[in-house]
Amino acid sequence: MRFHEPDHGGIRVGKRAHSAKEPWQSGGLLMKYLLAYFLGGFVSLITITNPVSKIPLFLALAGDMDAIKRNDQARKACVYALVILTVSLFGGVLILESFGISYGALRIAGGMTVMIVGYRMLFENPDTGALPNPAHRDIAFFPLAMPGISGPGSIATVIGIATEIAELKTGGERALAYTATVGSIVVTCFVIWLTLHSAQYISRLIGREALNAATRMMGFLLICVGVQFVGSGIRSFIAGA
Repeated sequence: MRFHEPDHGGIRVGKRAHSAKEPWQSGGLLMKYLLAYFLGGFVSLITITNPVSKIPLFLALAGDMDAIKRNDQARKACVYALVILTVSLFGGVLILESFGISYGALRIAGGMTVMIVGYRMLFENPDTGALPNPAHRDIAFFPLAMPGISGPGSIATVIGIATEIAELKTGGERALAYTATVGSIVVTCFVIWLTLHSAQYISRLIGREALNAATRMMGFLLICVGVQFVGSGIRSFIAGA
């Protein structure tokens, strides 16, 4: 015996429910964006910020502070860096459009900046940078948050990711990518805070030579990230972006 569907839309309702599901809502695509933008963003940011390399600078600036003051400066620096990188993520594309800079140009310039930072980490001696006046004890924003954590390389990396997100086709895809990237920024800043919070212990545990070796290894990885950015920018130019 053959049964007929009712006329009031049983089949059509099912079709509408199926067609209403956006492609980005599927589990496989969700994992794709989480992997591509969360893990990709985290690896890029944790490499370019290199938390271990911030230990000598932090101890040089805050070594004479008590533990409470030192931890407060570390926490504030990471909050400042989180705000700077998040604003760069969402406002970077608007700034590029205001100045008429193409996405490809930004990726190439950002990649070259990242490669220069990586080159300095790999081949030059660690530099603590310009130290603030001893009387000026608030070191959280300068030089820890900027340029220590959210320097030109990390800002260029975040804006480069933003240009890739802007080229996604649907609003749902962009929302997932932005959410995953913000998550990577939050986790990166949290890892940096943990590192600064434990700076004295880590310095005693692994020693100066190990810190230097870790910095140089991060520098090599950073050069690889920069090359990837430049390649992406060249492809955008070839595609007419």
